[in-house]
Parts: sequence; structure tokens; C-alpha cells
Amino acid sequence: MTKSKPKLVLSNTRLVPFNKLVLSQANVRRVSNGVSIEDLADDIAHRGLLHNLNVRPVLDDAGAETDMFEVPAGGRRYRALEILVKQKRLLKTAEIPCNVKSADDPISAEEDSLAENTFREALHPLDEFRAIQELSSKGMGDDTIAARLKITPAVVKQRKRLASVSEKLLAIYGADGMTLEQLIAFAVTDDHARQEHVWDCIADQIYDADPYTIRAMLTEDTVEASDRRARFVGIEAYEAAGGIVMRDLFDTEDGGWLQDPGLLDRLVTEKLKAVAADIAAEGWKWINVAVSFPYGHDTGMRRLAGTPSDLSEEEYARRQALRGEHEQIEGQYAEAEELPDDVDQRLGAIEAELEAFENRPLLYLSEDKSRAGVFISLANGGSLRIERGLVRREDETPETPDQNEKDDTNGDADTTAEPATQSTVITLGNGEDDEAEEENVVRPLPDRLVTELTAHRTLALQDAVASHPHIAMTALLHKLCLDCFYHTSYGACLEASVRHVYLPIQSPDLKDSPSAVAIAERQERWKAQMPDSGELLWDCIAGLDDETRAALLAHCVSLGVTALYERADRSGGSGPSRGTIDRRIGQADRLADAVALDMVTAGWKPTVENYLGRVTKPRILEAVREAKGEASAQLIDHLKKGEMAKEAERLLNGTGWLPEPLRSFDLTSEAQEPDALPAFLSEAPAEAAE
Repeated sequence: MTKSKPKLVLSNTRLVPFNKLVLSQANVRRVSNGVSIEDLADDIAHRGLLHNLNVRPVLDDAGAETDMFEVPAGGRRYRALEILVKQKRLLKTAEIPCNVKSADDPISAEEDSLAENTFREALHPLDEFRAIQELSSKGMGDDTIAARLKITPAVVKQRKRLASVSEKLLAIYGADGMTLEQLIAFAVTDDHARQEHVWDCIADQIYDADPYTIRAMLTEDTVEASDRRARFVGIEAYEAAGGIVMRDLFDTEDGGWLQDPGLLDRLVTEKLKAVAADIAAEGWKWINVAVSFPYGHDTGMRRLAGTPSDLSEEEYARRQALRGEHEQIEGQYAEAEELPDDVDQRLGAIEAELEAFENRPLLYLSEDKSRAGVFISLANGGSLRIERGLVRREDETPETPDQNEKDDTNGDADTTAEPATQSTVITLGNGEDDEAEEENVVRPLPDRLVTELTAHRTLALQDAVASHPHIAMTALLHKLCLDCFYHTSYGACLEASVRHVYLPIQSPDLKDSPSAVAIAERQERWKAQMPDSGELLWDCIAGLDDETRAALLAHCVSLGVTALYERADRSGGSGPSRGTIDRRIGQADRLADAVALDMVTAGWKPTVENYLGRVTKPRILEAVREAKGEASAQLIDHLKKGEMAKEAERLLNGTGWLPEPLRSFDLTSEAQEPDALPAFLSEAPAEAAE
């Protein structure tokens, strides 16, 4: 018969007066680690002793038990109780619940002390976050929770924010699928759908995904508070206008992210307009306003030499007083290694005010201002950058040979008369990066967007030309005839050397477009038929039949086609001029008409990424109105720009709508252009006509 195992017998539990307890030297804890004894004492006073002390009888010299007990496990609790006794918050004779082991227990006191601290599992952070959130949901305030748990209210807010992350991500964190630092990065937003979308994007590379990358992906549609536009407008003004700021509770230095870029841009535009209106009153011919201008934006312009304005008596006295105060402070603290904060701030304020005196606006003659202009933009810190007195080449006053004679013979002329009053022309944006919107105004498309769109058209046109060998030969002959007979081949849409056209500006979806895929596949097919050595190429081509040779020629010619729009070089540099670009686009239109290019058939359709998210709300509504009618446009005209663009993409799908740079053109009005195809080249043979 099998004997049953003996049942466990746990230690006796009894109440022992505190003055009968002493701390055992067998306690293995020697180094403080965690909550302080004082904080533990306060917690015991608040909620009582949650865990009994583990004690053993103290033996006398003869080995007999006394009425005293030593505490080998629970020393920190004993010390906390000792503090409460000293503070007279606990009686010396207060009975303490204890687990009592016999003095001759086979397990040593040191082992008990070690086991109690070793097998105690710390609370998982996620359980802590959820527990704090639960206390908050039951009505306990952040300050109260912080006081009870001996942490700061800011930490309580952080723990609650972490507990509010998507449950899907919390489960992953609880299963050690991500680090605490990564979870903190996800907590930058309370949008669960956004959090989960970003997680799905990085789940396969989570071990390489640093918190900065996660935070950047979550905030990619926002504007940092450190952005020059945000600093220029001011966070308070942005929030007063209804804007929302997303703040990171774990990093208070960055100031957060502004969630409504459209509102911010409108506020920036309004404030810059007000500045431009004030400066226009000075009498300038033109003012160009933008958040920023590219390097070299004033190339080719002459800068007027203004004279500093004189200081008034009050301004002069103020400047002298500031200089004296500055010298006095510097002398007083000349031997100090470090300035007090208030003194340092005062010196900074004095230096800033003195710098304003030195950089006061220059004065210009009225006749000079009538042909000069001003650039207004924002510096990196959000301050205004105003560049006055720039004269464009076309505004320079030409000097005529007989000017002096006219002045001499016209002695009755009033040489002191003021120049005629003119209205200042204020231009918003630098033509490239300005995205400020004006309600109900259809503005010209940005140059960069037109370049991206015509990059699509260039690839589609290349693909179409490759399918029309006869037209490819016509285009090649046309280019050669321009070279030989008209000497006007500059600006042509075909590079006769058939150099593969490089597209410097392109949208992300260009490489995956049907035209790009078709060109790449065709290139690989022809490449596979080419001989390994260039010395064998002549014989290879000579052996091809006429149909194959024509197809190969069409492919090669197609790679040199460009319908690309570029910004004209107005400063006389190495870039293409406006006339060159216009001729290129005109010839590209003729070529597109010849191959019956249809960008819808070529696979282009308007999306948020390639068009709708890049233009203003009036442009979006114009597109929907043209494709679906006024009723459809009215369905979305109340939406914010982001939602409007998404809905417009859905409405335009399948309609065949195209923006202006991608539409087919009627070329009948261009029949008399000097670059038109000669009649003998434009007439296709009957067997090749389509």
C-alpha cells in the first residue's frame, strides 16, 4: 500500500509586541534599493502592514528561548515600524503580525531572508499602468495617487497615457513584443488606428525600429512646435483659432506637434499679409512674400544702397543709457566665473536692444523705391526676415544717349516733382514651396507639382512613341532637319543623341507606373538580344529585318523623349530659358497628338499622393466639379483638406479626369509655328497610317 506524502505545515502566526522584536544580523539585505524606509513607513501608516514579519525566537546563553524575537526576513518593514514608533504614531507595545519559526528550524535564517527577496516578483510595468488608470477611473485625482504612491503627478499622467495606448499594442508589450521605450513612442498620440497602422508597418523590423522613427511616423502629418511657422504665429494664437497641439508627456522640451497644418498655414499667410500691407505703404514697386526663399533667390538683382535713419533725441539717450548699464554690469562681474541668472538675462536684453539700434531700417529715395522691391520671409527661429531694396533687371532704368540733351532742352520741367503714385504688387509664395490657401481662389499649380505631373507624361509619351516606329522615325528626321536647315533645334523635345532622359523631380509612385514598368521590361528584352561585345553590334543590327530594325529604332528614340516642365532660369544662368521650355512643351504636345496619347489609358489617375493632397481646396473642388458636377462638389466642400482629398479620390476614380498638364491639346492653332513638321515629313505612308 502506497504511503501518502506528509502534508505541509506552515509557520505559526501570532501577534508579537513591537518592543519584543529586534533586527536579525542574518538579514541578507545590506544595500538600499527601491522605496525609501520613510516612504514605506508612511504607506504602512496609510494602509497597514500588508505582509507579516518572519521571526524566530532569540535564545539565551543556555540555548533556551526568551520572550524576544529576531527578524531575519522583513527588515525594511521593521525599520519602517521603528520610525512610526519614534514619531509616536505607533505604540511600542503595538502587536505586530508575525510568522514564527522555531529556533531549531532546519532552514537557516539567512536562507529565509534570501528567499523572501529572491522569489518576490516585481510588478510588471503594464500592470502598474493599468492599476493607476483604474484608480483614476474610480475618481482618485492625480495628486492623490501621486501622494499615495510617492511619485510625482507628472509620472501619474505618464502612466495613464501609457495605459491608454491601443490594447493590441499593450498586449504585444505585455508579451515582450516591444520595449518600454517603443511603447512610450506610441503614446505620443491617442489615435489607436494610427498607432496600429504604424505598428503594422514596422512589425517585421521592430527590433530595429528606434523610438524616434516610431514617433516620426506617428507625427508625419503634423507640424513640430519648433517649426518656424509655429513660432511665427505662436502656439497660443494657433490654439485660440481652434488648433490642437499634440504633446508628448515624456518629452516636454520639444513643445509638441500642431495637428492642423492647414490652419497654421492660413494663420501664417494672414500674418504675413498684414506685414506686407504695412511695408507696401513705404512705396515699393513689388513685395514677394513666402515662408522661405531658396538660396540665390536674389541672383541677378541689384541691391540699393540705403542710408541709416537718424536717431531721435530720446532714442539717442536710450542707447547711451543702455551702453552705460552694460559697461557697469560687465565691470561689476568682471572677476565672476559665472553670472547670476537674472544678471545674464538682463545683459541679453540690453544686447538685443542695442543690436536693434544698430540694425534699424535703412532709408531709400522715393524714385528708387518705385522700381525696387522687398522679400519678406521667416528666419529659422520664426522671426521676420525683411530684405528691402532689390531691383530686378527688367526694372532697371535704361540710359538713353540723348537723355542729357532732353534734360537741357526741357528747362521748364519740374525736376522736383514726386514720381507718380503706384500700387505695390504683393506676391504670395516663391512659386515652389508656398502652400498657403485662399478660400474660393483657384491658384496656379505649383511648379514642382507640374514637373512631377509632366514626368508621368514624359514616361507615357516615351512608351507610346516606342509603339509607333514610323512616328519615331518622323520625330528623328524632324530633329535632324531642324539642325540642318533651321538651326533651331535648341529646346526640342527629342535628344537626337538618344541619351536616356533623367527625371530629377518625380513623385514616389512614378517608378511603379504602367509606363515605367513597360519601358523597363522592353529595355530588358532588347538588351537580351544585344551581343556581348560592342564590336559585334554592327553585324547584329545589319542582320535584323526591317520590321525589327524599326522597332529597335523606335525604342531607342523613345528613351530620348522629354515632355518635362522645368522652372525657367530668369537669371541668365545655365538653366533653360522660358522660350526653350515653351518650345519643348509645344513639340511634346504635337508628338502626343501624333501617337494619340491618353494619360488615362496610360494608367494615371488622381490620388491623394500624386495630386489631390498637393493642391489647394479650391483646386480639389474644381476637379470634382469638372468630373462629377456641382452636386458632387457640394458634398465635400465642408470637409477639411485631408478628408476632402480622400473623398475626392474616391469620387474621381474611373471618371478619366486629368489635371491640365496631362490633358490632350488641340494643335490646330499651331500649324503656322516655325517648328512645325514639314509637309513631306508629316504625311504618313498609307500602310503606316492608323
